[in-house]
Amino acid sequence: MVFSSLTFLCLFLPIVIGLHTLVKNTRARNAILLIASLLFYAWGEPVWILAMIFSTLVNYVSARVIAGAQSQRASKAALIIGVLISLSSLVFFKYSAFLVNSVCALAGSSFRMTAPKLPIGISFYTFQIITYTVDVYRGEARLQKNPFWLLLYVSLFPQLIAGPIVRFKQVAEAIEGREVTRAGFGEGFFRFCLGLGKKVLLANLCGEVLATLPTGAEMSCLSGWLSAILFSFQIFFDFSGYSEMAIGLGRMLGFRFAENFDAPFISKSVSEFWRRWHISLGTFFREYVYIPLGGNRVGTGRWIFNMIVVWGLTGIWHGASWNYLLWGLYSGFFLILERLVLRRVLDKTPSVIRHILVLLVMVASMVIFRNESFAALGSQLKAMFAPWTVPASDPFAVYALKSNPVLLIACVVCSLPLRKWAVKKFRERRERGKRNVLRPYGKAVLAVLILGLSVMFLVGQSFNPFLYFRF
Repeated sequence: MVFSSLTFLCLFLPIVIGLHTLVKNTRARNAILLIASLLFYAWGEPVWILAMIFSTLVNYVSARVIAGAQSQRASKAALIIGVLISLSSLVFFKYSAFLVNSVCALAGSSFRMTAPKLPIGISFYTFQIITYTVDVYRGEARLQKNPFWLLLYVSLFPQLIAGPIVRFKQVAEAIEGREVTRAGFGEGFFRFCLGLGKKVLLANLCGEVLATLPTGAEMSCLSGWLSAILFSFQIFFDFSGYSEMAIGLGRMLGFRFAENFDAPFISKSVSEFWRRWHISLGTFFREYVYIPLGGNRVGTGRWIFNMIVVWGLTGIWHGASWNYLLWGLYSGFFLILERLVLRRVLDKTPSVIRHILVLLVMVASMVIFRNESFAALGSQLKAMFAPWTVPASDPFAVYALKSNPVLLIACVVCSLPLRKWAVKKFRERRERGKRNVLRPYGKAVLAVLILGLSVMFLVGQSFNPFLYFRF
């Protein structure tokens, strides 16, 4: 089940929100959410719910052993066992076929392993349960003695499938006692509708246009660039839209999830871009991989090694394919280059030029991210950066460009931090003693309008994937 499905919007969500609102007892609310979350996950693949429950129970036991251990050695052993079992499950489902087939190909063998069916969201919930065990070991999170509440933390349907990655300490108090206020519910509903609009009205439409453009060797320079730009917008609005819906749903249920995107396309450096893009994943790798490796408090050589490890893992986390590893290393390379070589030059470069350069680097990275075939990747990069070798344009790209100027303009405008600017403007007006007459009513009208348009589009759309489900 996906947030942008009519089943979710018209059946699942109203029932869950209605029951959660009617019941005031926290334990009863938690029971409702746990059952609803397990049903949400089991809707498409009921068998894989066992893998999630198994991983949760393993880390529940590990955390209890850590909390009761009489020695540091026993505590560390419990931590290692819990983390390794969780990671081994992730490696088996996501990477076993890739590793076996890569080794066989290098050895010249024709044997190929069929990839196991990947449980939806396994990368997200595995990282999430690992943060719990590690934080208990570090003393940064308290032990959760109720296994059902720990399972609720892992399976909570707003962020189960595609994040954001939520640490246990961020929601522990809300699980044990939360209050849903009218203001919080209204803000959550508004955020959910904004995210739904990003997904349905922008990401889906970008995907539909993208599907009409030539691929591979048939690409012209125009179709190469247009494909790269459309995919960049599609994946941004797809994932940021999902994250915004998750944050909104959390608020409607009394939880506060951290922001996961912060207008990354306005960045003026590569490092700034990655601070604004998929914030929860970046935070995970920084706190659980980068800092334990020594972070930047080491020599230059070791720092470069740390960056290669972190960004190699970040790339391969997205999928068992060489292009994801290449994408991660490409991103890490520009971060290293920016810090060691380009920092002084960029500081003296006009902001507009810096912004354009960052966009070029990131659009190229999205081309690597999209193309699992190196042949297709080479063809698109050739079309984009060696335009003299391909036709300047093609009828499909020209038609797509002429037919969708409103979509492209809307994508550019909606990639700006409009909500943050509006909040700042309203706050300034309030501080000057002026009433914000349109704010409460305007937000409600805008939310209902976006919701209505999204539902209308969903009725007629057959294209409605969530790209990050496969990660």
